[in-house]
Amino acid sequence: MLSSRLPKDLSPSPFFAELERAKADVCAECAGSNALPFIDMTVSSPVKAGLPVDLNAAVESARNGFGCWNPDAAGWKSAREAVVEYYRERGGNFTAGQIILTASTSEAYSVLFKTFCDPGDVILTPMPGYPLLDTLAQLEHLECAPYFLKLKREKKKGVILEPKAIESMAPIASTMLQGDNKGCFRFVLDSDSLLAAPEKAKILLLVSPHNPTGHCVSREEWNAAVRFCEENNLILVVDEVFGDYALSPEVRRSWEYVFGGKRDSRLRGNDCGRESLWDAGGGDFINLPEDGPKCPIFWLNGLSKAVGSPQLKLGWMAFYAPREQFEPIRAALEFVEDAYLSVSASAQALGMSLLRQSAAYEARVKERLLQNWQTLREAFPSKYCPEVLGGWYAVVRLGEDDEELTLRLLKEKHVLVQPGFFFDFDEDGWVVVSLLQEPALFKEAISRIRVGDPRSSRG
Repeated sequence: MLSSRLPKDLSPSPFFAELERAKADVCAECAGSNALPFIDMTVSSPVKAGLPVDLNAAVESARNGFGCWNPDAAGWKSAREAVVEYYRERGGNFTAGQIILTASTSEAYSVLFKTFCDPGDVILTPMPGYPLLDTLAQLEHLECAPYFLKLKREKKKGVILEPKAIESMAPIASTMLQGDNKGCFRFVLDSDSLLAAPEKAKILLLVSPHNPTGHCVSREEWNAAVRFCEENNLILVVDEVFGDYALSPEVRRSWEYVFGGKRDSRLRGNDCGRESLWDAGGGDFINLPEDGPKCPIFWLNGLSKAVGSPQLKLGWMAFYAPREQFEPIRAALEFVEDAYLSVSASAQALGMSLLRQSAAYEARVKERLLQNWQTLREAFPSKYCPEVLGGWYAVVRLGEDDEELTLRLLKEKHVLVQPGFFFDFDEDGWVVVSLLQEPALFKEAISRIRVGDPRSSRG
């Protein structure tokens, strides 16, 4: 009766059923006391972590748009212009014609899968990685094949910052830059693993910053990914929902590698260079460098992380394509979008208002992330706690069976973490923690995890 798109068994796995029972037992044990039953180190919502965006002012300024009906397959032009301004504040040079609005990043994936793939085609996804990607592909009758992120020790490189950049950094970030120069462990893209891609691969999916490892795509890794897509006629999709939350000054947004970044835009006064603008007709000028990559590229983002508001259901994709491919691709995307017209008027109206707050909101959240990352990196050596370049998750290797470790931390330490197997780590002992938690609670949770763990000693 049910579709073959769905898993054959929709019941919770034995482990997650046991985890829910353990959570209930811990809550019952603490009933009647003022203490938290457990510290939730899986929290993914800034709202639940005490970092809400100011919705009141946004609602008042956007209210008049709630009742509008102005259907546009790509989304209201005014809302797309607000997204363009969001990028411009960060040194990006997209134009409104390069923006397609969706109800979420998940829907953006669905639109791209419908536009470019046939049933049975393959999506290349990172391992370890977020399991939702497999589910979204399965619901479109697509398969996922992995490429890999590997743990590597790298020597620390000196970072040269402009004086203004140093002055604007939070104190905690300045402290973190003064770490030892002995080298660090971090996850990197294993570009050789791309060579095992099946023939039916259609899309290479990069996640930068990556959930959960904190990996961010370097220029060298970017060039390798683009070259692979060009040589194999693949679409490159970059999930950058955590893009605003870089925790290292060496991190670049991947669209900077195509269009230039903040330093270039300062020289141009934040305007696209004339040589990059392409007239798509009717005065619709699109920023498409003539010497750009030979494969289409899509960057996915949304209000979910940019202003911590997943409940508002507004995402977008910004895209680049070679000039001869751009119009056919845009027409195909709009054909799929027009079949749903899923983005509500209220979401678009609120999005225009909230995106004006995004830079200030980013600063608030990033200060929290940096503080908690500092706590974590002081507690564990880099070998067991790889460097986080961006995003709001970190991983720690404690060296036990994933399931036993997660349950033990909950039952004995009253700390809830996510097990590494949930993200397809290729070895036991990894746990994933959120850097969003309130700093005092985060510090207490890390202290509980460290007790009795020999790997917490720097000696």
